[in-house]
Amino acid sequence: MDEVIGLFPTPLMRAPACVPEAIVQGLAAHFSALATEENNSSANLVHTRMLQPGDSPLLVEAAGLITPKLVEFGALLFGERLGWSIKEMWVNVLDNGGHQAMHNHANSFISGVVYLTPADPSSRTVFMKSPGGVDFSFKNDHAGVATGPYNAEKWISPAPSPGDLVLFPSYLMHAVPPNAGARRITLALNAIPAGLDSWGYAIRFAG
Repeated sequence: MDEVIGLFPTPLMRAPACVPEAIVQGLAAHFSALATEENNSSANLVHTRMLQPGDSPLLVEAAGLITPKLVEFGALLFGERLGWSIKEMWVNVLDNGGHQAMHNHANSFISGVVYLTPADPSSRTVFMKSPGGVDFSFKNDHAGVATGPYNAEKWISPAPSPGDLVLFPSYLMHAVPPNAGARRITLALNAIPAGLDSWGYAIRFAG
């Protein structure tokens, strides 16, 4: 019998209700007021400055809940349960009409999002294949095409609830389409392992 094998899939972890309601509400209330950094592609999106978990007891509690999930997810990426630390965290406040342009995260290995408010269906996070290079390319794209996991160019994440955590490799391109609903608040993060070892050639990271 013929067999189709998905080679080298990209993992993405969803951890429902990872952060409990009391912490979620505290984070949203406290840090939304501190989100004053303008986004360079959307007038209706603002961010806090880059934060460290130690900057707030709320962030310490959130980081304590997220870090075990980083260890689990990191084992999928690197084949070993390594020590992980959150390098930076920040809060995004996306108002009606705002969007987040396609991007990925440099200088980290795992990135994540904790949803602090409900998200309108229009503003679910979208993950995309890398745009690729500048060579000519061919596509088969018309009304009769059946889109599936091997030919799709984007994947729209399921509707999140407040407290849900999503983790993904930092290189993965992602975006948020224009928000047609109420204010959407998220806590984003980047994480790094303590180090990596390739047959004795070790590299260490500090965050």
